[in-house]
Amino acid sequence: MKKAVKRAELLKDMIQEAIDDGATTVEEVHQHIAGLPFDALENLGLLEEQASSLKEKQRKTIGMVYDTIRRINSDIGNLISEQFAALEDAEAARRNMDRNSDE
Repeated sequence: MKKAVKRAELLKDMIQEAIDDGATTVEEVHQHIAGLPFDALENLGLLEEQASSLKEKQRKTIGMVYDTIRRINSDIGNLISEQFAALEDAEAARRNMDRNSDE
């Protein structure tokens, strides 16, 4: 069972890392695409001061969304790790109880 739990933990870590990396990549694309209209407005000389301020507010808002995704991913990973640890603890307790009942 210990080997299976370690494999499951490794798989969990790989999935968690893939989600984190994926969220970061999608955020970068999202930030770039969302900034294009503001860049165009600035290049045309329209809303120069407002465009920069609005672009920054939008960038922060988008960043907060992806930060939340990464935080939830981390929280779920920690919860699953705690469950794996509880399984290992329960297995160790069972082995100890079995040893003590054999005596």
